[in-house]
Amino acid sequence: MSSSPSPLSARGSRLAFLVVGLCWLAVLFDGLDMFIYGSVLPHLLETKTFGLTPDQAGDLGSYATFGMLVGALTAGTVADRIGRKKLMVACVTLFSLASGLCALADGVAVFGLGRTLAGIGLGGLLPTAISMVSDYAPRGRGAIVIGLLMTAHHAGGILSAYVAKWLVDPVGWRAAFWVCVLPLLFAPVLVRFLPESLSFLVAKGRTEEACALAARYDVEPPAAKPAAAGAGDRWTNLVGLFRDGEWTRTLLYWLASFGGLLLVYGVATWLPTLMRAEGYELGSALSFVVVFNLGGIVGMLVAGRAADRFGAPRISAVWFALTAAGVYLLSVHMPMTVTMIVVFLTGVFLNSAQTMIYATVSIRSDPHTRATAVGWTSGMGRFGAVFGPWLGGQLLASGQGDRGFTAFALAGVSSMVFIGIAALRTPRTAAEDSPREQPLAAH
Repeated sequence: MSSSPSPLSARGSRLAFLVVGLCWLAVLFDGLDMFIYGSVLPHLLETKTFGLTPDQAGDLGSYATFGMLVGALTAGTVADRIGRKKLMVACVTLFSLASGLCALADGVAVFGLGRTLAGIGLGGLLPTAISMVSDYAPRGRGAIVIGLLMTAHHAGGILSAYVAKWLVDPVGWRAAFWVCVLPLLFAPVLVRFLPESLSFLVAKGRTEEACALAARYDVEPPAAKPAAAGAGDRWTNLVGLFRDGEWTRTLLYWLASFGGLLLVYGVATWLPTLMRAEGYELGSALSFVVVFNLGGIVGMLVAGRAADRFGAPRISAVWFALTAAGVYLLSVHMPMTVTMIVVFLTGVFLNSAQTMIYATVSIRSDPHTRATAVGWTSGMGRFGAVFGPWLGGQLLASGQGDRGFTAFALAGVSSMVFIGIAALRTPRTAAEDSPREQPLAAH
């Protein structure tokens, strides 16, 4: 019996649609809150809000990604204790209230605290939402459903650009953060309509509740699983990633993930500002954010199919090479139409290149260490997510903003090299022929 419920009727399909729809909206708000800082940053720097300097702006961008690191690393443990539904509600509430704190901030310290707290909520929401939709996805459609869910994050990025475009000049930057408080009204909707994870209910021994929920929607309840591995087993799995020559491949995966997320969050934070530095008007710079995230949506929908056909390691390496080329080209002032095409293609490849690292790790790992390998690869990569926004700020502060795109392009080249070498060093084992999951969460 599958561990994931599958629809047995139209009512079962209705449950899957309900869960995916609610999680999609939650991740949309997650993306809005994540990208809003980068969208308003050119205005903050031009008006010298709080006396903000480029290096301080980079620090503020890193605060949110550091919070996301904390949120992502603690989400699994907290969700196992209180349930995925409660954690999703808590995360939406936290990043909404934190945006309110940013809107009320009277200085860099309070604003930075707000971005850090928002990051914790943002980092905790995404893996929890992915787990939730995986739990209710139709059998055999998990990867597609997760890919669909991830489009919401980029849709939130698009929304952030329009919020900044419509509100910042006529009303002020604080209005953009007040818009990010509105998801607070969505929290009661989650409380009322989002069902708890069936797998969580079964794992907690609440089988009657799980069966009643499954019967209500005519879905198959998940089979009871053996007790989860204890802390000793988890550490044993981690140590196993460094045994028998595996340490080189593990470190290569971690380095590739570090460079990938440095690139993802560095570009996400600094794209509008760097494009302004290249001579584009603010409206055009924000339009690039829209086009970039449209590319991200397309990339999420095509990456899995390409990996199934050509192999995730190969696609990851090629995607990073194309990303590096696209990011570097953005440092060249080209005709607007050409620039838009380059931004779109960069969005396609950048956002799914990191995804393919996770897919590679998942495919090439032994089944009993797969979850540990993917989790630590993601965790180590998030240090790159913290470093990327900081790096952009330091380059601008030192008067080398024109080298920002070059620095981010080099991060893409490094990830291409690391994932390529790791793939070459991986022998084909039975693990590759075993049932696999291809995580589609790039962030």
